[in-house]
Amino acid sequence: MSKKVIFAGVLGWVVLTAWAFVVDGLLGFRSSIEMKQTPAERLVYEVLREHIVDPGRYAINPEVTPERRYPGGEPVFSVLYGGVGHEAAGGLMLVGLFVGLAAAMIAAWLLSQASERILSSYPRKVLFFTAIGLLLALFADLMSMGIGDYPARDALLRAVYHIVEWTLVGLAAAAIIKPARKTRSNA
Repeated sequence: MSKKVIFAGVLGWVVLTAWAFVVDGLLGFRSSIEMKQTPAERLVYEVLREHIVDPGRYAINPEVTPERRYPGGEPVFSVLYGGVGHEAAGGLMLVGLFVGLAAAMIAAWLLSQASERILSSYPRKVLFFTAIGLLLALFADLMSMGIGDYPARDALLRAVYHIVEWTLVGLAAAAIIKPARKTRSNA
């Protein structure tokens, strides 16, 4: 891997980290979607703690009708338990930083393998990264919408978040990765 690819990946990682710090840490974007609270939090917490002991994702459905179907118009709840408590936050943050670095490095390397046509245009290189964000938005965010998952509004907000995030990474990394220089042959 060339030094430019490594530098572009690290620069992309810095952008990912800064984006998360500002949008999630300072503005609270992710917590507004993923950490909503109920007024009866203590009661709900105690019920979940008593009944959910194994890590996993749980669907809490309404009781089936006598025809053995779920009734229409009744809510379905999703409970996600990762198996860890708040003491794991620091270690998980380090894992997140490593995953972000790996993702930015892979994206920079993929761009370095792109065609001459893409590599010769700054806007096309940025669009390359935007396409990565679009793929994440489609296959991760929008697919997580529905029964027992995110409401449509939250899934769409997450999708926009990832598209903007990877476009910003592209704005930084695309400035570093350039087409390989052609050498003249002495014929």
